[in-house]
Amino acid sequence: MSTAHPPVTRILALRHGESEWNAVGRWQGQEDPPLTETGLLQALTAAQQLGTFDAVWASTLQRAAHTAAVIAETIGVGPVQTHPGLMEAAFGPWQGLTHDEIEAGWPGYLAEHRRPDGAEDPAAVVARALDAFRDIAATTSGGEVLVVTHAGLIRTVCRALGEHDLRFPNLGGTWFAVHTDGRVVVGEQVQLVEPTAFRDTL
Repeated sequence: MSTAHPPVTRILALRHGESEWNAVGRWQGQEDPPLTETGLLQALTAAQQLGTFDAVWASTLQRAAHTAAVIAETIGVGPVQTHPGLMEAAFGPWQGLTHDEIEAGWPGYLAEHRRPDGAEDPAAVVARALDAFRDIAATTSGGEVLVVTHAGLIRTVCRALGEHDLRFPNLGGTWFAVHTDGRVVVGEQVQLVEPTAFRDTL
């Protein structure tokens, strides 16, 4: 009798390279600033440390899609496919503001993980992210997939799945295992480039 286990799809979810707003400390959310030259170099550096993957996916926002395109070209996998469920959480009135501006307008919110009126509910972020992971796993059952997405999304999913509040610099991320019954399990953390300055601007 066969004892083979159903295939598990492994997803490496990475934060994109440095964007123009990361560089000046502005919260991005679903705004769409491009990568900096540093961000492009980070993508190239990361690609040189990665093996091959069965597919490369990305958020539809250009900072993630461009990072994924650089990596995919370097490792010889493509084309990059995008999924709107991988977009960063929307932060409403915080988008475009610096940490200090947010703290001045909404004292204590950041420390307490509170979000302003108009921001996307964390449960909605988790639901669409996990749906995206499952969609991706269904196209590459039992394979390994690189997903380039956003720090806020990865952190929110990890918290929802019982992990501590992890933080992800550019080109940092974590592995997820997607089971055929839909379960998603958090795996090992990864950091592919040395953080030059920790700019935790989502």
